[in-house]
Parts: sequence; C-alpha cells; structure tokens
Amino acid sequence: MSTTEAEIVYETELDRVVGWRLRELRRGGYDEAGARAIAERVEIDLHRAVDLLKTGCPQETALRILL
Repeated sequence: MSTTEAEIVYETELDRVVGWRLRELRRGGYDEAGARAIAERVEIDLHRAVDLLKTGCPQETALRILL
C-alpha cells in the first residue's frame, strides 16, 4: 500500500469515527455546533462530554471545560 493509499484509508476511518462521535454527542444533548467541536477533537473523552450534560452541566460550561 502506498503512502497515499494509507492516508486515504486512515482519513476515511477518521471520518467514520468523527461521524459516530457527532451522532453520539447530538443524542447526548449537544447542539450541532457543540457536538461538531467536540467530535472533531478525538482526544476528548466522549463519555465525559456526555456525562457532563447528563449531570446538569449547561452546554456552554461543558464546552469551556472540554475545549
């Protein structure tokens, strides 16, 4: 596999992961912009992000904590 092919495969997998994270964050209560900001930062723990909202943390505060 050439470097270009490897990059394409990785990019496609990363796109799938970000898409899944985005859906989970939206389901967890984030609006589109907030969910996208978190989803694209794969180093942010998805469960922590969702748990913040579940425990009553306002989205704006959660985003300041996570980002």
